[in-house]
Amino acid sequence: MTSDPTTRGQELSEAVHSGDADAVVRLLRAGVPAEAADAEGRTALHLAASGDDPAIVRLLLAAGADPGRGSGEDGDELPLCGAACWGRTEVVRALLAAGAPADQKEGGGFTALTWAVLNGFADTVAALLEYGADPSLPGPSGEPPLVTAARRGSPSVVRALLAHGAAGRREALAEARRWIDVDPEQALRESIAETWGPGHETVTRRVEEDGGVTVVVELLRDGVPRGGQERQTGHAAVATLLEAVSGVAAPPETLAGRALRWGAPERDDWTEAVAALRGRGDEETFRAAVAWCASDDPLRQAFGADVLARLGFSGGRRPFAARALPLLRELAREAVDAEPVSAVVGALGDQGDPAALPELLRHAGHPDPAVRRRVALALTGLVPEGHDEGVRALMALSGDREARVRVPATRALAEAPDASSAVREALAARLDDPDGDTAAEAARGLARRQDVRAVDVLERILGGPQPDGPARAVALAALEHVRDESARRRLEHTLPRRR
Repeated sequence: MTSDPTTRGQELSEAVHSGDADAVVRLLRAGVPAEAADAEGRTALHLAASGDDPAIVRLLLAAGADPGRGSGEDGDELPLCGAACWGRTEVVRALLAAGAPADQKEGGGFTALTWAVLNGFADTVAALLEYGADPSLPGPSGEPPLVTAARRGSPSVVRALLAHGAAGRREALAEARRWIDVDPEQALRESIAETWGPGHETVTRRVEEDGGVTVVVELLRDGVPRGGQERQTGHAAVATLLEAVSGVAAPPETLAGRALRWGAPERDDWTEAVAALRGRGDEETFRAAVAWCASDDPLRQAFGADVLARLGFSGGRRPFAARALPLLRELAREAVDAEPVSAVVGALGDQGDPAALPELLRHAGHPDPAVRRRVALALTGLVPEGHDEGVRALMALSGDREARVRVPATRALAEAPDASSAVREALAARLDDPDGDTAAEAARGLARRQDVRAVDVLERILGGPQPDGPARAVALAALEHVRDESARRRLEHTLPRRR
């Protein structure tokens, strides 16, 4: 091995670049300094951090690499910023734990938090804030991170910043509102034209993530992406979040418009609007929700049902429950489309009133699995002893072709008070279910009924290769129902297999 520092640094960099941890260890043991740099001044730590190789990052840190040392020709590129820019959260945590300054600035005045916020990496933002990064420290443009996150349209980044007291709420709210009605693809195309000039070929991708959609517009040259920009579409959710923490009460119809704009109940724009309205619990919101439920628009009906589900619930108080239940039951009888049916079934489940059982059971065979899953969830703990129709529905749902339906249905059947042989056999039929969570719920249900068939399945789950996860947690909870003392002791000492 040559003793030339640059050559030795190059060898270490090449080992890091190829992800060869064994080669890195050999070089370090042979005396190559952990902070050796290649011909371009790039340190091995910066390469490993940017390339998302936590194992090699930890090797270099353990060998003495300085987590705060700059890299590159000008020495102003930081490993922490390189990792944060690409959302390498595990690497970020390793560097911070080793003493990397959370707010250290690199060339251009960027901090790791600036990069993570700019690129919408909420987990990375949360890690940096946990280690003391200043949530209000302005970036190179002089604006606080909250405004940058609002412009990007990232609800999860905004939540993380707000949880740590980030400043700039008024400016961020104005920015979020400004972008609500902007076409993100058109805005990105215009920005690319300003940066690279007009007339370039572009391609657009849409990625479902972070409670919404990220729109990516890439510049093509000879058919190959050469650059691009992206923006998320959660500006309405961000505005609603910021209004809530600022004590601003947007009109109910404004929030409904935000929720319905994309027509997707699973998006943050919808769920944040629902949460804001539920929290008010006033007569104006109740009347608005009633009007939405009476609408001819299925999505507006679904939104109204979502709001009525837990309107004003607080500390065990349900101020609108008595008035909401008849309206929800009527909507459950009349609704046809999957969105309002799913929403009203969930709302009736939240009410927790057995009087709604007829309306819930009428949808147990709905063609949409999302609705059937909602029915199974709503029936959990609601079917009284002796209610044959409810028990038959749960038995049928526990054998559904969709695992996402079988799991809550088997859980509901396990918790039902019925201990008949038919219920036990329905649970036994799920013991070998290909979905481990379903099998665990079935075993728990049999254990509650003192059926010895549960023991072998509990042992299989507890001794399986997964030391964590829902199935093991359910199996552990089932042990309290195993009365055979020797069997219970054996199960309590069954450890996961490790390979």
